[in-house]
This record gives sequence, structure tokens and C-alpha cells, in this order.
Amino acid sequence: MDKIEQMKNLINQIYIHNHNYYDLDSPTISDAEYDKLYYSLVDLEKQTGVTLANSPTLRVGGQVLDGFKKKTHPKRLYSLNKVRSEAELKSWIDDMEAVHEGAQFTVEYKFDGLHLVIEYQDGKYISATTRGNGSVGEDVTEQVRTIRSVPLEIPFKGHLFVEGEGMMTNSSLKIYNKHSDEPLKNARNAAAGAIRNLDPKETAKRRLDFFCYGVLQCEGKNFASQVKIHEFLTQNGFLTGDYFEVTSSISEIMHEIKRVEAIKDKIDILIDGLVISLNSTAYREDIGWTSKFPKWAIAYKFEAQEISTTLQDVIWQVGRTGKVTPIAVLEPVELAGATVSRATLNNMDDITRKRVSIGSRVFVRRSNEVIPEVLGLAERAENAKEISEPEFCPCCHSKLIKKGPLLFCTNREGCVDQIEGRITHFATRDAFNIEGLNDKTVEAMIDVLGVRKPSDLFKLEKQDFLKLDKFKDKKAENLYNSIQKSKIIDLNKFLFSLGIGEVGSKTATDLANRFGSLKAIKEAKLSEIEAVSDIGPIIAKNVFDFFRDPANLSEIDALLEAGVQLRNPKERNFASPIAGKKFVLTGTLPTMSRSKASELIMENGGEVSGSVSKNTDFVLLGENPGSKFDKAKALGITMISEEELLKMLNM
Repeated sequence: MDKIEQMKNLINQIYIHNHNYYDLDSPTISDAEYDKLYYSLVDLEKQTGVTLANSPTLRVGGQVLDGFKKKTHPKRLYSLNKVRSEAELKSWIDDMEAVHEGAQFTVEYKFDGLHLVIEYQDGKYISATTRGNGSVGEDVTEQVRTIRSVPLEIPFKGHLFVEGEGMMTNSSLKIYNKHSDEPLKNARNAAAGAIRNLDPKETAKRRLDFFCYGVLQCEGKNFASQVKIHEFLTQNGFLTGDYFEVTSSISEIMHEIKRVEAIKDKIDILIDGLVISLNSTAYREDIGWTSKFPKWAIAYKFEAQEISTTLQDVIWQVGRTGKVTPIAVLEPVELAGATVSRATLNNMDDITRKRVSIGSRVFVRRSNEVIPEVLGLAERAENAKEISEPEFCPCCHSKLIKKGPLLFCTNREGCVDQIEGRITHFATRDAFNIEGLNDKTVEAMIDVLGVRKPSDLFKLEKQDFLKLDKFKDKKAENLYNSIQKSKIIDLNKFLFSLGIGEVGSKTATDLANRFGSLKAIKEAKLSEIEAVSDIGPIIAKNVFDFFRDPANLSEIDALLEAGVQLRNPKERNFASPIAGKKFVLTGTLPTMSRSKASELIMENGGEVSGSVSKNTDFVLLGENPGSKFDKAKALGITMISEEELLKMLNM
């Protein structure tokens, strides 16, 4: 196939996917896969010097739907050129500085939503329009009127057109999907589908937001810079995403890129990169536009976090609590720097809602080190096979029971997968921290040495380990010593090791600090457990019930009889100036770790929370803070440094 034919083929594919994405709001490939097609076309156009008349590189956006009234924009809308590496970004910066040496650049979120233009006259909301093809969009005035963060009245009284993104926050998506019969694939599609729905009541159900970043036209005003535009938008009550930086060099911009990329999965807004623009509007006029995008702005795209691949099978796994969960077996695919071949499917209800089937293509998302998750169906195969729910445990073949949407194996003492899971969890770093006790060794201990409970580990002698495959004298001695050494353990780590439902290491620490001893926790009333900061009614009930189960109490007694010694937390100083105050920590502190700072706060009667809320008293701020800083700033929470904390404690 010659290059012109390749270009025609790519254009045909891109138009199909554009139609699915923009007009139907139902993409069948991920953004990363679309970009690969698009930039393959761009490369061929560069190689041949030919741009075909119907090339998507010549136009912006999608077709206007016939179901909506068409509306012409006051000015042409442009898309953004994109870069994906520091070298590409530096080349663009060099081009800008060649024209205006010493120029400043603004850095803002690249929102992943639906582009909207909103009109105001005499301070009143008048209309809203989608981007459409860049010149003509769809009138979605009544739909956008339902968006809670779109001001219906603003201080500025002239004729005004602003542009931004209609979006569904991740938290709103989670709430919606929890109560929806058919879950939404992602926040971007959720927003697009809501706004381009002919019934505004359906739009309102999705609790959208509007994040504003530009002024398209403003009667009687000329803005000298993006800083002034940003200030104007904020003063008139528009959300801007609580992130805006002014930079002067590639090193400063790359610092921002790395900082935001590290925290992007914790931000409630869906972003897929950062937008870097010349700050000066006069400089922008000098630099100009191409037919498709402004030359004075660029989008730095983050590494793909979502992609589509084929669902090859679903296997069911038994966890340490007996919960049986489905795992998606995928055609291996590269995603966020790793090869992904398995992903999470929460339960059968989740499978039904997402409409996934074996043999079909599915969307998969990966966030940093978090296990990938199947988001939903991309494209159903003709020979797709439906997924069935198991009746019997895949490990011990016991009859499964159902609690709500979840399946459980009740054969606690005889299901090897459960036993292995409990012992492996017991030995982890945040629990007993038994070095050398990995999954394979635990499996061998169960099979060869008859280990059934964590307390059985402390009954083993060095010579027992010599019965295991590949265990010789030194290795056996090391593991035996590691088990013996682990017997002295902090109360919080002991609580975590027990595997209480939903109790992570932080909750275990909160319980240890609040009650001070195992005896006090065992005897605590349900209301007393619920009163512990950051512990809700479900976790409190799990803790309360755990210590009333005879089998659990028997295992705890066996551990203590085997020589396990608990170190209770230090007595807390409730006469301290920070006693009763709630702290949140973010960023890197100058002289101590965040865990050490948390310990110091709790020793002096304070409380440490993992999230900022209106009840937070102080945010302890270090270098390179995350999204907690942005939320604290928005809520007006007092922020203090490590030095200020130490002064408060007279240290």
C-alpha cells in the first residue's frame, strides 16, 4: 500500500472514531489509540508533503447533531497542538523565546471534558454552546443551566463569552454509578452524554461542573495577559480548577509537569495533561495561529492511563476473608509503563452493569501502582461469551453464599486460598514483617508442614523448615530467626495483622492510639469505636464484630500464648496546645518523615486525617504538596510549616 492509500485508510478510521467520540459519545478505542492513528497521519503528511482535502488535521471537533439548534460562535475556536516529551516541549519554548526572549508562560490543567462557550449579557446567563466544528456548535443552553457551578449572574455587566469544559468530577461519577443500573464508562463521556441530552432533567441528574479557562470575547475589555484573564474569571465566580502557575523557563515548567503528574490520580477533576501558554496577549498576537491551533500555546499530554484490549477470560479468586472476586484476563497491552494482562472486576453486578463479555474489547484504566480496572465495554464481538457467576468455591469447591452483590466461601478452616491469604497478610511489612516469608513459602508450609493459622508459625522449629524445597541450613535459620524476632510488635501492627474487614494500617493506628491497649479495644462499645476519627459505621461494626467472634479470640489467645508481646502506644499529652486539633499532612517535610510527624502530633493529643475537610484545623505543609494543598487553600484552612508545628509544641 503506498503512502497516499495509507493516508486515505487512516482518514477513514479517524472519521469513524470521531463520529463515535464526538457525535455518539460512545468511543470504541482509547485516547492513546486514537492519538496513535492521528499522529501516524500527521507523519505521513509530513513525509509526502500532501494533505488530502478531507484530512481531519484540517478541522476541529465533530458534527452538529440535528436534534439541537445550531449556533455560530462569535470567534473561531481552536484545538491545541500536543507534545509528549521534554525535548518536544523545549523545542516549542525555544521557538517562542526566539521571537520574545524572556517571555513568561502560564501552566494550567488540560481538562478532559466537553468544550463549552457560555454567553452573558448585563451580568445574566444567556446561552451555552458546544464547540461543534469550531465555527458552529450545538445550543445546549437549558442543559448547561442545570450545572451547579455555572453562575447564572456575574458582577461583569458587559457582553461576554467565556470558554471552558463541562465536566463530571470523579467523585460525582462514583456516586452516580453506585446508584445507576448502567454505569458510565468515564467522567468525560458522562459529561458529554449529559450535556448533549435533549432532556435537561437528565443533565441535572449527573451533577456536572464547569471549569473555565478562557475569555473568547469581552465587551469593553482587553486583557494584557493570561494572569489577568484568570483573575477576571475568578472574580466573576467561575471555577478554574484551583491550579494556575506562572513560569519563566523549561526547568520550571517541567517541575510543574512532574509535580502534577505525580498527583493527577488524586485530583477529583479528570485531566490528561497541562496547557502551557504565552502569558502576554500582545506576544500571542505576534506569534499567531495556524488553521487548526494557536502557535502560542501547547498541550503537554500525560502518559496514557486508559486503553482498550480484548477480554480473554474471567477467573474467580478467593481472598483471605473468603470473598470470591472475578479477575479479568486480558490480551496483554502496554499501559502507563507496564504490561497489563489482568484487571479488576469487582463482582457479578459490576460485570452486568459494565456489559462486558468474554471475547469483546473493553476499556482498561491503570492509575500509577493501583491494580488496573476494567471500565466497561468498548466493542462487543459477534462471538462474545457471557460471563456466569460460580456456584462453588474455585479452591475448595464448597457451596458459595451471597451477601448483597458479593460471593463468599464459608469454609474458613479448610479453604487453602483463604489460609494462604491470611498468613501472607499476617507476615507483611505493616504487620509482623517476617522477612523471607513469601507466597510460595507460605503455600509450601500449608502443604508440607500443615500450617493452618498464623499462630502455627510460632510452633515451628528450625528443622521443620529443612523439609521445604530449596531450604538449606542458612535459609532455614534465617526464617526461624525472623519469625522469633517478629514476636515483639506494636499494637497498631498487631491489629492490622489480624485482617479485620476494611481495617488498613492507618485505621489500625487510629484504633491503637485511641484505646491504648488490646484489652480496651476488645471491650470497646460500638459507639466508642464509631467515635474514632475517620472510622465510619461499617468499619466500626467490622471491628466490634471481630472481637466477638470466638474463633478470632481463640487465635489471638494462641498468638499471645506463643510469646507475642504487644507494645502499646505512648501515653498521649492531652494538655498540649494541639490537643484535639485535626491535622492533614502533605508534601515532603525538611527534617522528619510524615509518619514521624504524624506520630508527634498524635503523641501530643492531635489527630491526623488523610483528607482535607471543613473540620480540618491545620495542614502541615512540606515541599511539592499534592491536591490536599489546593483543597485546603479553597477552604481557607490554616497551613503551617514543620518549624511552626515545633514552635507550637515548644520544641
